[in-house]
Amino acid sequence: MRHVNQGGCICLLLCILLSFFAGIETIDGNANIPAVFTFGDSIVDPGNNNFISTLAKANHPPYGQDFNEEGNGRFSNGKLATDFIASGLGVKETIPPFLDPNLSTQDLLTGVSFASAGTGYDDLTSSLVSAIPMMEQVELFRTYKVRLENIVGVENASNIIGEALFLVIAGTNDFIENYLFLPNRRTQFTAQQYQDFVLQICSNFIEDIYKLGVRKLGMTGLPPLGCVPLEKTIYGQSELNGCVEEFNDISSSYNQKFQEILLGLKARLPGIRVEYVDIYDYLSDLIKNPLLYGFETSHKGCCGTGVIEFGPTCNAKTPITCSNTSNSVFFDAVHPTQGVYQLIADFILRQYIPNLL
Repeated sequence: MRHVNQGGCICLLLCILLSFFAGIETIDGNANIPAVFTFGDSIVDPGNNNFISTLAKANHPPYGQDFNEEGNGRFSNGKLATDFIASGLGVKETIPPFLDPNLSTQDLLTGVSFASAGTGYDDLTSSLVSAIPMMEQVELFRTYKVRLENIVGVENASNIIGEALFLVIAGTNDFIENYLFLPNRRTQFTAQQYQDFVLQICSNFIEDIYKLGVRKLGMTGLPPLGCVPLEKTIYGQSELNGCVEEFNDISSSYNQKFQEILLGLKARLPGIRVEYVDIYDYLSDLIKNPLLYGFETSHKGCCGTGVIEFGPTCNAKTPITCSNTSNSVFFDAVHPTQGVYQLIADFILRQYIPNLL
């Protein structure tokens, strides 16, 4: 009988298990992403706000009604786009909130979210609902890095962070909650000046996380602000699939400046791989032509009237007026449905992630 080297078999098995639990999977056989992290606002907050004192929470029904845990903290009926991206990369099914006290070691090894609903780059934006400012999210990441080093050592922690995918979605609240809604910043800045103010903070944010070892970074620009049901309601846009074009113009000019800033950072920060993720055109077309994407309604959400309810006003007592949430672009008056998040994730995985691998 042929002799079997049991020690060698055990070592091989351990190597296979370590590779599996490190979350190393492939897209077309060439990806090497051990973890996925997110920074930003409610679009990528899976529930950090559940653990802080803030007005911006989704830890109640009907949020999460089509997920495995109703009211889990995600501002949608189900998963977020970043959950689907992590799943599409083979890392894990969902990205948990960093502030969850029950995080496992495996959660920490494969990525968490530092995002906070209601936040912005401008500290004034975050203070409006007591969200975690973007620069404080950097400090949470710094805390995370120490915890990771205690688990796997400094060198391995550095390797995980350096190879991980980081996705940042922020800036929307700086305009729809702050500049376009309240007078404070408008007395200080023109729209163009406020864009520059926000983008300078964004640039500082990128440099700070770069110093902490981040190298693979996807940054989204602003969505079509004028196409959000809540904004259309407040500013009197009654056309079925029309938008407040003045606000969309602000998004477009901001995004152009943002791309120029990212080009400058690429030239200045050795080894960084930063990709501008253009969601403006994709979302604009989806909202204006929902039928082409398999949806029926994009001018209102499913929660209540669909034109004003979100966060605390979308709750267990608010009727769900959509007969089928999968037919709607928006779940509440601000946030997309799980179906839209799935499409956005597929779009980003196909169009942008390969450039970061």
